[in-house]
Amino acid sequence: MVTLNLYAAKTRLSELVERAARGEEVVIAKAGVPKARLVPLERPILPRTPGAWKNRVVIGPDFDAPLPDDLVGAFEGTGER
Repeated sequence: MVTLNLYAAKTRLSELVERAARGEEVVIAKAGVPKARLVPLERPILPRTPGAWKNRVVIGPDFDAPLPDDLVGAFEGTGER
């Protein structure tokens, strides 16, 4: 992290933006008091594409079948240990 006075930050803004884009945090201070922070932007979230996993995931025919009693007991804390 680098901290600069406002005047220095104004004269080196382009460099500071590049440093922030590379992941470095830059704090800008006025009269020694931190006032702002330059940080990299988060990567944009790409829109979902319906059907992207088609034919890549197989769900078994017993997917929603009841669980065995011993497994239900383990989840509920009533089964054997």
